[in-house]
Amino acid sequence: MISYLLKDFARSNTLLAGISLLLVTGLISIYIGHLFLEKQAAVTAEAAEVQRESIAHTLDFVADDDLGLFLYYVRFGLVNETPQLAGLAIGDRDVHPATQHVTIRNLEEQRHGSILRNPLFQLLGNLDFSFVLIFLFPLVIIAFCFNVLSEEREGGTWSLVLSQTGRPQRVLYQKVLLRFAAVQLTLAVLLIIAKFWLRIPVDAYFLTFAAVAVLYVTFWFSLSWLVVRQGRSCNQNALSLLLAWILLLIVVPSALQATVNNLYPTPEAYSAMLESRDGYHNKWDEPIGPTLEKFRKLYPQFAAYEHPEGAPFGWLWYYAMQHLGDAEGATATAELREKLRQRNTFSEVAGYLFPSVHTQLTLSALSRSDLANYLAFQDRLAAFHEDKRLTFYPEIFAEHAVSSLDWNGYAPEYFQDDRRVDWLTVLLPPLLAIVVLLLIARLTGRPYALAEPVGSAKSLP
Repeated sequence: MISYLLKDFARSNTLLAGISLLLVTGLISIYIGHLFLEKQAAVTAEAAEVQRESIAHTLDFVADDDLGLFLYYVRFGLVNETPQLAGLAIGDRDVHPATQHVTIRNLEEQRHGSILRNPLFQLLGNLDFSFVLIFLFPLVIIAFCFNVLSEEREGGTWSLVLSQTGRPQRVLYQKVLLRFAAVQLTLAVLLIIAKFWLRIPVDAYFLTFAAVAVLYVTFWFSLSWLVVRQGRSCNQNALSLLLAWILLLIVVPSALQATVNNLYPTPEAYSAMLESRDGYHNKWDEPIGPTLEKFRKLYPQFAAYEHPEGAPFGWLWYYAMQHLGDAEGATATAELREKLRQRNTFSEVAGYLFPSVHTQLTLSALSRSDLANYLAFQDRLAAFHEDKRLTFYPEIFAEHAVSSLDWNGYAPEYFQDDRRVDWLTVLLPPLLAIVVLLLIARLTGRPYALAEPVGSAKSLP
């Protein structure tokens, strides 16, 4: 019987078309990931050159005795390192810049600078491997499984199976397991190719990524098994599974996004920028004394530095009002970042109930291409900017010469997101979903040995 099932499965046009579709689209997605990683590597490599050119170019036209003006222009780079695994799940990394170059001036006006991209490409997104896994693998599984029993019942061959074996349910198990093995083997082949093509290290992130992918495929086979066990017709099975695909992959994510937007609106995104800009620009029309007093309260270590008496401009006052712009928008900025964290937490918790959402969020998290990575990078950028300001403020306020500092020693710094993998929260939700589906299938499935073929003589009036 197993030999017959293998030959029958191998001769199936659906098998060839489905596996070919997964292999071709999977290879295309890996190639797209390869191009993405090459682009990110090029941007990262250019960061050092951009910073070197910024310093060299500014040295050419700024006087040696004007360090304040020199640092007005010089930009310092911070790179968000892109792990190789991001080639399989690009996530938000095609939206947020891989590097950011900032001066020691007001940070909020520089924080959201990024490379301009074609908005049509941003709308369409990327055909990365996570898209193929989450959207296309379930469609192929549905095509493999929707008629695994009903086709034989409607074609009149199920009665022959009943006459040849005393355990017809075992035959059905074997048919589904053959399809399950074929899809999982295809997934394994694609992951192995990706590992070598993209040079992904075999670490906890990659192993967890592979485990989540296997569980996601198993979830869709479990759902298909539940539908098949009900003994309905091919059309009914196909309709039920396609409705499940639409519900889990389109309706639920859209509903969750709408819920997040309503629960955690972010008007602070506008307020943070506006308050920061006003906090800086309004200082031009205000007395110098109050500005310096506020600055000294924030940084008492600079209390010894004085503004030139009667002078309408001084670098101490200028950089003080630059920083006060950030300080006056700090509340709105903190509120915005807290709202974004709440959004991310809500999505993760809601994803525990829906394996499709959970898988998508988990793959992005494992690839460090999610919102959490962006927020962590922005936190590091703020600390990076603070460090540069506090390093150069004393040099500027003491009116040191530009040549007194060794500018060859400044190179881009790197941020690495090395968050810990929580195996329990990653693997337990899909495992529970699979177990629940299999239990429901066992409790509600029809006894195949007693099921009459659809359209048989006994079913006619």
